[in-house]
Amino acid sequence: MKINRLQLVNFRQHADSLFEFEGGLTGIIGPNGSGKSTVLEAIAWALYGNAAARGTRDSIRFSRAPARSSVRVELGFELGAHRFRVVRGLTSAELYLDDSAEPIANSITAVGDLLQRRLGMTRSEFFNTYFTGQKELDVMAAMGPTERAQFLSRVLGYERLRTAQALVRDRRKVIAAEIAVLREGLPDPAVVARQLQEADDRRRAADRRLAVAEEAFAGASRALAAVAPQWTRAQAERERAQQAETERRVGQGEEAALSRDVARLARDLHEVAAARAELEALATELAPLPGLMVEIQQFNALAGEEGRRRTLLAEERVLADELARLRDRRERVSTAPALEEEATVQLEQKRHAVEAMLAELEARRTEWVRDRQEAETRREALLKQWRDAKEQRDRIVALGEEGTCPTCARPLGDHYRQVLDVLDAQLETVMVDGNFFKRRLEQLQEVPEEVRALDEQRRALALEAGAQERRLAKVQSAVQELAQLGRDIHAKEERHAGLRRDIDSLPAGYDTARHAAVRREIERLTPLDARQARLGAQVDREPQLLRERDRVTAHLMAVRGRMAALAAGIGAPLLGDAEYAALRARHEEAQQAARTAELDAVAARGEAEAARVEAARAAQAQAELAAAQQRLAVRQGEKRLHDELDRAFSDVRTDLNAQLRPELSEIASQFLSELTDARYGELELNEDYALSVREDGVPKPVISGGEEDLANLVLRLAISQMIAERSGQSFSLLILDEVFGSLDESRRQHVLELLRSLHHRFEQVIVITHIEGVRDGLDRVISVRYNEETGASDVTRGEAITAPDDDAGAELAGLGAA
Repeated sequence: MKINRLQLVNFRQHADSLFEFEGGLTGIIGPNGSGKSTVLEAIAWALYGNAAARGTRDSIRFSRAPARSSVRVELGFELGAHRFRVVRGLTSAELYLDDSAEPIANSITAVGDLLQRRLGMTRSEFFNTYFTGQKELDVMAAMGPTERAQFLSRVLGYERLRTAQALVRDRRKVIAAEIAVLREGLPDPAVVARQLQEADDRRRAADRRLAVAEEAFAGASRALAAVAPQWTRAQAERERAQQAETERRVGQGEEAALSRDVARLARDLHEVAAARAELEALATELAPLPGLMVEIQQFNALAGEEGRRRTLLAEERVLADELARLRDRRERVSTAPALEEEATVQLEQKRHAVEAMLAELEARRTEWVRDRQEAETRREALLKQWRDAKEQRDRIVALGEEGTCPTCARPLGDHYRQVLDVLDAQLETVMVDGNFFKRRLEQLQEVPEEVRALDEQRRALALEAGAQERRLAKVQSAVQELAQLGRDIHAKEERHAGLRRDIDSLPAGYDTARHAAVRREIERLTPLDARQARLGAQVDREPQLLRERDRVTAHLMAVRGRMAALAAGIGAPLLGDAEYAALRARHEEAQQAARTAELDAVAARGEAEAARVEAARAAQAQAELAAAQQRLAVRQGEKRLHDELDRAFSDVRTDLNAQLRPELSEIASQFLSELTDARYGELELNEDYALSVREDGVPKPVISGGEEDLANLVLRLAISQMIAERSGQSFSLLILDEVFGSLDESRRQHVLELLRSLHHRFEQVIVITHIEGVRDGLDRVISVRYNEETGASDVTRGEAITAPDDDAGAELAGLGAA
């Protein structure tokens, strides 16, 4: 893996920082708190998401970022033969491959899973190998023996063998389960063979029964074919005779119906003649009816107008009464305009009197309140003065003649009694004045009589003004009513004149007695008129009845002729009833025998088919047995193969783990010798993978903190080199964060030389430190500084070499002078 580019936007204290990396040895240098270690966190966050960040998700955002501004980290890196670019935000993530414009993953979960598969390591494994910080150098020291071995196996890729072995064992379990199922499901071969033989025997017996049944069915079919034509002819003759009898009976019914129709038509024609005679008598009696109808219509119209006249007269009387009432009311309120002016003047006078009385009352009440507040203020001041004098006197008495005056700080002596007398006089004077103002307050507690009298006068004037306002309102209402009365009287007078014109325009001459007589005559003649209409309709049917009588008579004659011809054509049947019954019995017997033979043949065919199916099923069972035996043999072979694979994986893992400690110790020892100028030539891992340093071949029982950091550093470098050599990973990256803090200047340079010598394994090494003195050992430098004004980190790139500051010397806690 090789990192090419890293951009941080609103991430921690980086508002917008861009880092571009190349191969070789690169240093990110800056004081503590400048944001240089945030670069390591940003790389981790880009690859593994929120699980790799410190604190909560909300704490990642730059504290001075504008509201709703986005947080974004963009990391570009090479892995194998491909270039990747991951863009991650607080709630989104995208992964691009080989400069493509479309992402290959576009969700937080999908990007995380895909990157972990491509990197081949979990976040913990990745950071415990290729990322190394001073506080994380002793990561293996915190583990138990088993955890150390598992950790090394996992990061070196040996756990892949464990995973593969687990897959082999899982597959072996599946195969064993399949073998058990196959064995349990295998039938007994002898039983299968016996069932096959029995099925063949049943099939041959069913075939023989089928041949017998089919021969019997053929004989019964021939017998039925011999008697069937005779029975068919007999049935045809019998059906012809039955049909002729049916037609005769139908003709008799039709003849009877037509005879009834002829009689009915004769009765209808007789009734028509009677109706014609009655019509002639009714015509004379109904002659006056048209004139009466015209007269009744005229009387009905006059009756309607008469009713309207009565209604208008009643409305005229009501309107006259309303006009009289309105005119009387107008007379009573005609003086309202003069009274309105008088009431308005009187109301203004009352209001002025109320305002003058209210002003005088407020003046008297204000004077009383002011006197009471002044008395209260004076009394409170005298009370305070009395308490102060009393407190001063009590203090003097407590001090005595030998005491010191609290005011002038001189001894009281002979002035003691004089001071007490002065204070007693002050107390007596204050007491007298206080009693005076106390009595004065008691006097002023009650409202003065003059103020109460003024208040009563104000209320009386206010009541009079209210009464005058109500009187004025009534007068003003009367003035408005006077105008409305004028309008109402004018409108009703016009309505009265219109009613009179309507009454005069109505026609006269309505005769109530004649109207009733005409109505009674019409009521008497109306039923006769209806009777005349019914009789006329009956007479109008006469031509239709004559035509229908002629048609029915002709049809009756035709039916009688057809009946005569049918009676002449019916002859005696060819077969008598006894011969017909015997022929039917023979036919039914032959038909029953053929049906029974057919059913027997069908049953025999079913038995034969069932026997053949059973034989086929038995043959299939025998074939399935052979196939199951073959599958069982294959699964048994697979299980033997997986047993061998399990043993082989165990042997390989045992051999690799046996070689791991010596080889890791050898590589770490070479690094340690180079870093300590051969003072410590050997670093050993015991069976528990615990680390020990040897000096001149002798294990050191106690090592300093710097020596322990140095030993852990070379162990981590050795692990990283073994990963690059053996695990099959395509990583070529190594990042070291603050690993120089406990090393002296000489060993810092040794570490840099060692890192440069590993260039063939790790072509890109990034060192993060606050020590300026390592600049001259780096290929390129990226400086990170904290800007107090913006509150953000400033990133610059340069090759300048500066001397280490004085504080750095204090941090060079080394392994001791070598």
